[in-house]
Amino acid sequence: MRIEKHPILGYIDKKEVRITYNGVDYPAFEGETIAAALLANHIRILRYSEKGKKPRGIYCGIGHCYECRVTVDGERSVRACVTGVKDQMKIISQGIDADEI
Repeated sequence: MRIEKHPILGYIDKKEVRITYNGVDYPAFEGETIAAALLANHIRILRYSEKGKKPRGIYCGIGHCYECRVTVDGERSVRACVTGVKDQMKIISQGIDADEI
């Protein structure tokens, strides 16, 4: 499910790193965004809406809509679609209680 060669960006660096999403470890590759890493691991829901707790995922994919906001290493409202992964990054869905993780 990952792009290996992009027509503009070229080859994607294949160095594997580990990220944690809602308490579960997943593989990711340096050079890909949080959203891409989660999608490659079959994760589609990135947060829950403030009203009604409706699931939200990637919508625009270019950082304009803010639907993919997650908490990264304690920093809230980080856009997953434009933020690159780092080894040992801890990512949490927004709109759920920490007790639910």
